[in-house]
Amino acid sequence: MTGETSKQPKYRRIADDLRAKIDAGEFGPGDRLPGENPLAAEYGVAGMTARQALNALKKEGLVDSRKGAGFYVRSFRPIRRRSIARLSRDHWGSGASIFSADDSRELEVDVTLLGRLTAPPTVAFVLGLEGENTAFGRSRRFLVEDRPVLLSTSYMPYDLVAGTRIAEEDTGPGGTYARLAELGRAPVHFREEIRVRAPSAEDAISLNLSLDTPVINVVRTAYDEAKRAIEVNQMTLDSLAYVLEYEFDA
Repeated sequence: MTGETSKQPKYRRIADDLRAKIDAGEFGPGDRLPGENPLAAEYGVAGMTARQALNALKKEGLVDSRKGAGFYVRSFRPIRRRSIARLSRDHWGSGASIFSADDSRELEVDVTLLGRLTAPPTVAFVLGLEGENTAFGRSRRFLVEDRPVLLSTSYMPYDLVAGTRIAEEDTGPGGTYARLAELGRAPVHFREEIRVRAPSAEDAISLNLSLDTPVINVVRTAYDEAKRAIEVNQMTLDSLAYVLEYEFDA
């Protein structure tokens, strides 16, 4: 046992062992984990310590608890966010949704049209907005298998999209990028910034997360052929629901 490991709380070492077994497939989706009494006996700890370990995995979103029946490995299959393929013009230009490049499961989307608004200063700077920094905003929450997995707020220059289908709840086949292409402002280059942070209270409520579960922030900027920014999309992902996948040639 290393010095670093020995400093860990006992419940954390048990949780780490169980997580490793889940990752190795020893416990598959829907499988019941050993209860607190068997774990307490196996690791030589009190039942309360074993229960702390199981609850730690629950807070991470790896397991669910069922009253009177124990803890079970979650059956939700992570979404593979194919960050390059999903933004290909061949994909959205064919009328497909961006999300369909990630996953074949049915997607439910809650859309809130924020309408005309003053963009946050950083967004206004990127979009080159002046004066009142007038933008058009649309907010969405994405759910898969009734589980909220992603929050998204998109900002575009108001004068560009006002009166178009982009300003409607349903943007049509291919989504926003297909409509921008019809306006002669097709996105030809994208830039994404990614970081991991603790969820805000609002994030935790909207994504049904504990405050111990990290979220992934992705900020994507879309540029047209003239290298002008035409959209800034601020996204918050449930880190336990996603695998970020990048595939490209050397």
